[in-house]
Amino acid sequence: MSALEREIEETRERLASTIDQLAHRAHPKTIVGRQVTTVKSRFVDLDTGAPRTDNILKVAGAVVGVVVLLALVRKVAG
Repeated sequence: MSALEREIEETRERLASTIDQLAHRAHPKTIVGRQVTTVKSRFVDLDTGAPRTDNILKVAGAVVGVVVLLALVRKVAG
């Protein structure tokens, strides 16, 4: 096998590996897994498993605010 043929074969192998990596990254289960990890990391410290109370309280406060706002709007409109 000549040097050129070896180089072509190595290039094919690298391209095949790259295509496999891209296919894995674009697979729906992989994408969902990444998104779940991203959301989970906002509410739980992934290293220790401890809840991130600051972020949890922010979200809880926002939910309570929206509920109160909706109740007020319904009361005023009704």
